[in-house]
Formats: sequence, structure tokens, C-alpha cells
Amino acid sequence: MERLLSVIRNKYIIAGVAFTVWMLFFDRHDVATQYDYYSQLKGLKAEKAFYTSEIERVTETMHALNTDPQALQRIARERYKMKKENEDVFVIIEREE
Repeated sequence: MERLLSVIRNKYIIAGVAFTVWMLFFDRHDVATQYDYYSQLKGLKAEKAFYTSEIERVTETMHALNTDPQALQRIARERYKMKKENEDVFVIIEREE
């Protein structure tokens, strides 16, 4: 019992425990904040990957529109419902269940 009291009264152990508690809970860079930053970083990396793939897809589409007249015609027909003379356009809307 006396040995336990001497360990608890040791100023280095008290300072070490106080420092650890301060760094874990009260500091600006505590554990909860670091976890939040890590979660934000994961989300931002996922967004970066998504937008990078979208940029590549749009770039390929733009290149196809600038070089291939058939691709331009296909986009005009699909997105803007354009048609040639003497043609009928039927729009089919699929219902989601």
C-alpha cells in the first residue's frame, strides 16, 4: 500500500498522466478531432475519385462530339429529342418500382 502511494505521489507520473489526459481530451488536436479529420479526408478522397472519373467521361464525350458527326447526331436525338424531317419520335419513359 505504501508503495502504491509513493508511485501516485511521484511528480513525474502525475505530470505524465496529466499530459496524456490533456493531449487525449483537451488539446486542439485531440483524438475526436483527429478522427473527424480522418473521416473528412476519406470523404474528400472519394469525391475526388468521383469527380476525376466524371471529368474523364465528359472529356471523352466532348472529344467524340468534336470529331464524330454520328456521335453529335446521337446526343442530339437522345438528349434534346431532335429529329430529321419525315421522322416520328417516340419517347419511352420507364417506371421505377
